[in-house]
Amino acid sequence: MAASVFDSPLFAKLFSAGEMGRLFTDSAAVRAMLLVEGALAKVQGKQGVIPELSGAAIHRASLEIAIDPGAIAASTGENGVCVPGLVDAFRKEMEAPEHSAFVHFGATSQDIIDTALMLRLRQALLLAEADLKTILNALATQAEKYADQPMPARTFGQHATPTSWGYVIASWGAPLLDALAELENVRAASLWVSLGGAAGTSSALGPLADETRQDLAKALGLNDPQRNWHTDRSPVLRIADWMARVTSALATIGQGLIALTSSDIQEVSLGKSGASSTLPQKQNPIGPSALVALSHQTAGLRASLHNAAAHQHQRDGVAWFTEWMVLPQIMLSGASALEHAKSITQKLAPQADQMNRALSTNGLIYAEALSFALTEIMPRPEAQSTTKELCKKVAESGGDLGTLALKAYPALDPNTFRASKQMGQAPHEARAFVVKVRGL
Repeated sequence: MAASVFDSPLFAKLFSAGEMGRLFTDSAAVRAMLLVEGALAKVQGKQGVIPELSGAAIHRASLEIAIDPGAIAASTGENGVCVPGLVDAFRKEMEAPEHSAFVHFGATSQDIIDTALMLRLRQALLLAEADLKTILNALATQAEKYADQPMPARTFGQHATPTSWGYVIASWGAPLLDALAELENVRAASLWVSLGGAAGTSSALGPLADETRQDLAKALGLNDPQRNWHTDRSPVLRIADWMARVTSALATIGQGLIALTSSDIQEVSLGKSGASSTLPQKQNPIGPSALVALSHQTAGLRASLHNAAAHQHQRDGVAWFTEWMVLPQIMLSGASALEHAKSITQKLAPQADQMNRALSTNGLIYAEALSFALTEIMPRPEAQSTTKELCKKVAESGGDLGTLALKAYPALDPNTFRASKQMGQAPHEARAFVVKVRGL
């Protein structure tokens, strides 16, 4: 088994991270850091902090030069960070010492690494946003089509009251819709430029330090935090937490579908997939299972990331190294979950006949409705105890709760025992969800 399923040819189709997988590679990290170095030099050149000609030359070179990550591995192992080796290699590749001397002027490794990380996380959020919209539109199509399709609602795995398939779909989509709405604030509070120098004091950046940071943020399309955040990992946590919550919401879909596609229930079909090596009759819920597994992994990694947010003094190697190991896995877990969810939501096929059969088994699913209907002819406590007695008779002797209740109390409304009349606000909520999604 590979060290990470996201780098594994064997598991490439089971845990695909889609386009986001390309953002968390050594090559992508190096490219992003070179972009930061180039933008910094260009800004400083225009400000006169370094020669303008040198700033322009460095910026141009940052767009043209490629650095092999393997070529700076030895330096990274020795120094604990990759930027010293990257800067040395970049200067050599420039072959213009009169200009390359001004590369990385006044910055520190963390400025470059964290700012480059934000460039990649910005793109990751864009990809996640697009995936969420695809998933939500697919869910809205189902919710609209099946807003009135009754099925058993289940609590603790047991029948509760009637609901609708459209509402179940809407309840799965609601937290994803909320996550989408939060994205603007997440970006504003997280996609920050970093430029604080060696100890966060900007001492080597000179009197234009604040202006340099502001202009660098503008040049890279990032936000200016108006301060140093070397040991404040809140921006990273906010993005990771957002992705973790999306992954958890998708896992709820996975858990629901594992149950609804089971041989005991069979109220939903996911098409032909999930073959067994020895049991030809089986179609295992592979996608839903992956959703839950990815959420399990994310939950553990999220705890590690929060632990790593506690830095000592002005920079903490232990905390920082932990973040490097954990954050990519959280983002790729989320990306893989989104990939699965896109596929699953296109294949969902409710089995209406099976849903209707489940509702007509013995009528016990209407017990709550009966207890309230009986309050029209008796006090509430008596109505509850009467309902319990009737349910006990059905459980012990068989039969149907509606038939038994209507025989004993002919004044009861027969609609008490009709699923289409006992779904409450479920159809309305399903359609309200559709309206929200269509308004995106």
